[in-house]
Parts: sequence; structure tokens; C-alpha cells
Amino acid sequence: MVLASAEKVVLGSIAFAIFWVLAVFPAVPFLPIGRTAGSLLGAMLMVLFRVITPDQAYDAIDLPILGLLFGTMVVSVYLERADMFKYLGILLSWKSMGAKDLLCRICIISAISSAFFTNDTTCVVLTEFVLKIAKQNNIPPHPFLLALASSANIGSAATPIGNPQNLVIANKSSISFGEFLLGILPAMILGVLVNSVILLSMFWKLLSIEKDEENGSTEMISEEDATSHRFSPATMLHATPLNSQELNSVTENMNGPSSLNLNGNAGHGETLGNQINLGESKMREASTGVVVESTRNSSASKEVWVGDNFPQTREENFPSRRSTRSGLNERIEIMNSPEVAIPVQLSVEEKERLTKRRKKLLWKTSVYLVTVGMLIALLKGLNMSWTALTAALTLVVLDFKDAGQCLEKVSYSLLVFFCGMFITVDGFNRTGIPSTLWNLMEPHARINHVSGIVVLAIVILVLSNIASNVPTVLLLGARVAASAVAISPGEKKKAWLILAWVSTVAGNLSLLGSAANLIVCEQARNSQVFGYTLSFWRHLKFGVPSTLIVTAIGLALIRG
Repeated sequence: MVLASAEKVVLGSIAFAIFWVLAVFPAVPFLPIGRTAGSLLGAMLMVLFRVITPDQAYDAIDLPILGLLFGTMVVSVYLERADMFKYLGILLSWKSMGAKDLLCRICIISAISSAFFTNDTTCVVLTEFVLKIAKQNNIPPHPFLLALASSANIGSAATPIGNPQNLVIANKSSISFGEFLLGILPAMILGVLVNSVILLSMFWKLLSIEKDEENGSTEMISEEDATSHRFSPATMLHATPLNSQELNSVTENMNGPSSLNLNGNAGHGETLGNQINLGESKMREASTGVVVESTRNSSASKEVWVGDNFPQTREENFPSRRSTRSGLNERIEIMNSPEVAIPVQLSVEEKERLTKRRKKLLWKTSVYLVTVGMLIALLKGLNMSWTALTAALTLVVLDFKDAGQCLEKVSYSLLVFFCGMFITVDGFNRTGIPSTLWNLMEPHARINHVSGIVVLAIVILVLSNIASNVPTVLLLGARVAASAVAISPGEKKKAWLILAWVSTVAGNLSLLGSAANLIVCEQARNSQVFGYTLSFWRHLKFGVPSTLIVTAIGLALIRG
């Protein structure tokens, strides 16, 4: 494509420059309107300057990408409501073996979560857990924060739904979800492992400083978190205590003949008085869920404690003998029967609570099943946009309530930002500047030899950190693919995957390289638990070697 008229080139460059400044530096002093308004301003200027027509501006908006982005955001909202990310947070510190183990867990969990729930969502919901872990271990949080952000970026490269630029690539290239995953998965796995090794080597001394009570405190805090977040069917049963009349009747009979045996057979077991005395002593020791093994002459019996109730005795080695006595003996016979349990009467409130918990468990299960179904459909090659929208609307219907509260959590500002960016980048493409620059670079950036791949990777790395990764993909995508097709039609897929890998990992180079980095930085700075400011230079010191090494490893593993 040749350059447009001088007027269009100048005005289009001005509009794109304004968009770029506000996208990269959303709080500039002379125009602090933010990224979303900045993208709309750039789009409006492209139309006002007549770089593109209004109809061309509407055509530039990619609805399938917006639909896929909206659908995945809605699914993420419902997964958060279903405590998916709380369980991931608990998994971070469950039975931890120290700070180094925690850092490796953060890398792995962050990468996997980002691949399926986007890197931005992962960073939003896991930053608070990471800060708690750092405070708990009395360690500065920046190694953990760097692990979270960098692994989220690397992991998100593996799937089309991992980050916005991959959404664009999957839509433009028509590569299926399964092909995309298989093409980048080896690079992602090795990249996460290498990134973990780099983090450990850089912060080994810092992570080696451990408190004497570290292991104990770690387990205690994680157990509290697990209790508060985890659903357990055992907590659904609340037994009703014995009333005073029943307790008095048992006490009176306890003072009766000592020869009365629990099985109605004298001389072959414990007396009722001993049994109840044992029960009372054990009831004081444990109030819930304690199983006490009592020593009996020749039989192994257990007393199962439910809430604050009288113990249930179960004879395991022989069946109970039916007592001929009435009254108390009949109750004792029932207690000794392995087939019959003491009936537990629940109050109305407890029944309602039990019903609510069962409904919540059923709803959570439904959310997880719908999400798994969406992933299976994507792997089968179904239309990604409509698959995500179908999953989102299915969850809305299953929730069976006004969806306004959940839909309010969708980042509509991001959707609007994409609309403005599509128009602005399309207008800049029509000036002919990107094509002219690419024509100069293309002979040296062909992917049929190593030097060409290196040059192409450097161009993508630089542009992704200057113009951001999504605009870079929009500017270079079609040109890189066309260059690959000129070499061989089979190279087209490899070119798109290289673009996806490098533009995503490039986000780790600096703090401004990706939205995930900024999210972690802002969440940490504003945290109520452990406020911490991750500086630009501290991130750059880690980001440069990590980005270069991980990018190079991935390029060696990506195949078309």
C-alpha cells in the first residue's frame, strides 16, 4: 500500500499519536482523560480529519472479538461468585514448604489460571492472596508480585482467550482453539519453568530468610482461609442437643444397678454408668466431629460424636442383642445398633440453612460444569465468540435472578476502548505509514531462517512496549501473515503463533508492558492487607533478562 495524501498522513499521524499517548500514559497532565476516552478521541479525530469515513469506522469494529471478550468476562464474574478464585488462593498456601515453594506455586497457578480466565482477571483476584502470603512469611512481596504478573502473561499466551491480543489473532487467523493451544503449550510450560528459575536465582537469599514459626503459622492461616471459603458437607448437619428431661432420665437410670449392661447382658461389657461417665468426660473434650475409640474387653467399638449430642455407640464386631427390657433398655439397644442411628431433629432455621447450602452447592457445580463445557466446545473448534456468549447466558439463566448485579462487574470501559482502538488503528493503516515501514523491514524479518525470526521478534518486542501489544498485533498481523504465505502457505500458522507468543511475553519487559503488570502494581499499592509499591526499575531489573530468555526459548519450540 502506497502512502496516502500528505494531508491524510499528517492528520492521521496526529490522531494516532494522541491515541498512543493517552493509551500508554492515561494520566498525562495536559489531558488526564484515561485510556478509554483517549481511544474514543483518537477514533473521532480519524473521522473528523477525514482519514476514514463514518461507514469505514463502523466496519473497522470487530464484533466477534467484542463478543468473545464480553462472554469470557461474564463467565469470569460467575466463576468468582462460585469461589473458584478463592479456592485457587487457598491452594497457593496449602501445606506450603516455605517461601520458595510458595513462589513456584504462584508461578504455576497464575499461568494455568490465566490461560483459561485471562491474565487480567487472574491478577485482579490473586494479588490480595499473594500479599497475604508475603505478610504471613514476613518477606517483602515483590518476588511474589513479579511471579504473579510475569507468569500470568506467559500462561495467557497458550490460548486464544488468555489475553486480548490473542483474541485478535485467533479471529484474524482462523486458527482453532485446539491448534492454538497445541502450538504454544510447550513454549508456555517451559517458559513458566524458566521464569520460576530466574525468580528463584534473583531472590534466593531473600526467600531463604524464614521465621522459626513459619511452617506453623502458614498451616494455621491457610486452614482458617479454607474453613471460611471451602464448602464442606460435614458442616451441613447440626444436631439438636438433648433436652433437660431426657438428660435427667438418663442420669437417674445411671444410678441404678451397676450390673445393667449396655447390651442387656451382665458381665460382658461396660456398665451403663461407666458408659455415660465416659461419654460425659469425652463430651467435655470435644464439641464437634470427634471420634473416640474406647477400649472394650473383646469388641472394637467406636463412639461417634455429632455436635453437642450424646455419643452414638456402634458395635462393629458383633450384632446387638435385642433387649427384653423396656424404656431405657430399648433406647440403649437402639444406640448399640449398627443399622439404626439416633434421629436428629433440625429446627426450621437449620432446615432452611441446610437447603440454602445444598442449593449453593448445586449452583456452584452448575457453574463449573458450564465452564468446562465451554472449554470443550472451544477445543472442538466451535465458533469462539458464540460459544463464550452461550456459556455466559447459560450462567445468567441458571442463576435465576436479575443479572444486573453480575453484569455491572463487566469491564464495559474495556469494550469501548477496543472499539475506539479498532477505528484508530484502521485509520492509521489507511495512511500507508505502517505498510511503508514494513516494506523496509520485511526482507530482513522472514521466518524461514533464524536471523529473520530474530529480527521479527525484536520488532514485535519494541513495538509492543512502545505502542502496546494489541495495537502492535493489529498493525503487524496481516503483514506478517502475508510475508509467511509468500514463503510457504504452511508457514502462515507459525507466523501468527510467533506474533502471539512474542507480543504477549513482551509485556514482561517493563512495568508498562501489559495491563496485567499495572493491575498487580495498583492492587498492591492500594491493598489494605500489605500495601506495597512495585517500582518501575525493580520490575525492569527482572523483566529484561526474563523476557529475552523466555522469548528465545519459546521461539525455538513453536511450530506451525
